[in-house]
Amino acid sequence: MLIFAGMDKETYEKRKAFAGEKKPSMKRRFAGHDYTRRGIYMVTLTVEGRKNLFGRVYGSSNDPRIELTPLGSAVRDEWWNIPSYHPEVKIFELQMMPDHLHGILFISEPLSCGLSGIIRGFKTGCGRYYRQLIAPQSVATQSQRTMKGSHPQHGLLFEPGFNDLVLRDNDEYQRWKRYLRDNPRRLLMKRERPELLKPFFELKHGSHTYNGIGNRALLSVPCRMAVRISRRITGQQLQVEAARYIDAAHNGAVLISPAISPGEKEVMRQAFNQHLPVVVIVRNGFTPLSKPKGEQFDACADGRLLILSAWEHSNERLPLTASDCQQMNLMALELAGE
Repeated sequence: MLIFAGMDKETYEKRKAFAGEKKPSMKRRFAGHDYTRRGIYMVTLTVEGRKNLFGRVYGSSNDPRIELTPLGSAVRDEWWNIPSYHPEVKIFELQMMPDHLHGILFISEPLSCGLSGIIRGFKTGCGRYYRQLIAPQSVATQSQRTMKGSHPQHGLLFEPGFNDLVLRDNDEYQRWKRYLRDNPRRLLMKRERPELLKPFFELKHGSHTYNGIGNRALLSVPCRMAVRISRRITGQQLQVEAARYIDAAHNGAVLISPAISPGEKEVMRQAFNQHLPVVVIVRNGFTPLSKPKGEQFDACADGRLLILSAWEHSNERLPLTASDCQQMNLMALELAGE
């Protein structure tokens, strides 16, 4: 268990006893949102035990393909059939994966059962297919396990609960669609490059222990530079400093920064856009199922990005304090060997 950076073990234990140990969760809901009203939602449902019951992704990351099982095809058809039960609902997208699915739907009119009622009915329908197509095949196996003293599973197709996102603008919808359609390629890339795309933990470097994702070999590059730029710097001074850092990166240096000040953000963005190697320090940590987001995914896969955190994962967005900023800047200096 990672202790919050800057927090001794006694303080951490007191905090845990008061607030309880919060486990990472992919079953997030929008607190305070009225799910019975009109809205567009992206929903993620995961197979119980993350079993690959829906099919397989094959091919290469340049040509990803998915082949559905009979159960996967039945679940796909059930998703597209939701409007026959709820005419107020329009289905926009669906991406089937071996052990989960992502779908986008639109509640076009207020609906008393809300999003939860829609998903509950969908799960019920899928459960019928599961019992017809999969469950009978495992009856003998489950009986054997019971005779040996083990307990049979509860027989549900999906894990309890689900994750949803509420659409805020059209640009976000386009990002959702790209994310859904890119899922098979990303899965194949994770298989091809697990050392770059799977989270790691307990990485000891200097006086800190990190969790993260990306190319750990960047910490072994001989020339590493911590990007430190004051908020009080002028525009002309920033141009000079940015040119100095970018020139060093083109000559083999790895830039390291939490990118806190506007100037640091600008330098790190320039380096990232030019496909130069960077190490980014973040406040929130990772879980075993974490993955790089958006353009960071390809940067990690290419070996030019490493994301590190000395903190454990939190479901909530934690405010960045002055103490956090100071610690992260010191981490950048230490990682750079300065």
